Parts: sequence; C-alpha cells; structure tokens
Amino acid sequence: MPRLKAEEPFIHPDCTITGSRFGAYVEIGAGCRVANAVVGDYSYCDRICDIANAEIGRFANIASFVRIGASDHPMEKASLHHFLYRSASYWDDAEDDAEWFDRRAGRTACIGHDTWIGHGAMIKPEVTIGHGAVVASGAIVTKDVAPYTIVGGNTAKVIRRRYPEAVAGQMLDLAWWDWDHEALRTALPDFRSLRAEEFLEKYS
Repeated sequence: MPRLKAEEPFIHPDCTITGSRFGAYVEIGAGCRVANAVVGDYSYCDRICDIANAEIGRFANIASFVRIGASDHPMEKASLHHFLYRSASYWDDAEDDAEWFDRRAGRTACIGHDTWIGHGAMIKPEVTIGHGAVVASGAIVTKDVAPYTIVGGNTAKVIRRRYPEAVAGQMLDLAWWDWDHEALRTALPDFRSLRAEEFLEKYS
C-alpha cells in the first residue's frame, strides 16, 4: 500500500475522474470512475468502483466493484434508451437533454463517516448511509440506512445493529472522525486495542 498524503489523493491507473473533489489521505483504486462526487478525508475505494453524484464522508471503506449513485432511465417515457437524453451522439442537429443530466446530478447519494460498503454493493441515488453503518457484499440499497446499522440483501434489509443504541449514540457524540491527524495518531494504540465501550469510557 502506498504512503498516502494530505496534499493530494492517490489515484491508481486507468481511473476516470470528472467534477470531483478529494480530501486528505484519499485513495482511489485502479479502474474506478468518479464523477460529480466529494470524497472526504481518509476515505478510499478499491478497484473498479463506479461513484457518481455522491457525497462521501471521512473514513469510508468502499470495497471493489461498488456502485454508488447508480443512474436510472426515464421509465415513464415512450423509451428508456440513451437517445432520449444523449441525443447529440445520434444526430448532428440534436442536443443532449441538459435538464435530464441536471436532475440526475442533483440526486445525491450520501455516505456517512466510518462506513463500510462491501464488495459489489449498489447504493441508489438519494440514499443516505448513516455514520458507522455497514452494507453487506452484494446488497442493493434503495432506502436510507440508520447509523451503526448493518444491512444486506436485495433489496437491503436490516441484519442487526453494529453497536447497541446507547453505544452508537455516544459514538456519534464523540465524532472521533473530526479529530485532527495528530490526535488520531496519539489515540492509535487505543483504536487498535480497545473495544468501542472501552474507547468511549476513555475519550468521552
């Protein structure tokens, strides 16, 4: 793994990046497409991810082959096809449907801090994944996921809480993801060795 930097993201080969911003210590895996997205400090995605129209918090862990902000097609129209909105690709005298693309870009998916999105999962537009939540591999998430909740399946349903509700509430109050880089380094031994309840007892 490369040494990550605060000043610029580490972007592996063969990525397509458009209209996106990256925080400190961010890594984007090989072959990913990232479009119209904001990726927070310390977050990373593994290989071949497709992320569009998304706000991703800090410390997000995104496995390979994840799709966030998966686009849709105009099901209420006479056709589903690209020619309706990518019209300039088909006719010299037709323009693309700017209104369609503006609407799509505005349907933001939000991924919270300290989240884990498993291999091959899909997060649909306008879905919020709460802080500390886990999305199981292969899940298709069409509805918001509460903080510190584990979901899985197609369509995704709650499997269990990651922490008891009281612990989750305390962790949200602590908001360690807002700590600066040196504070994180100082607390690193405790992050490694303490269970969540012990960590909260020490730092709350």
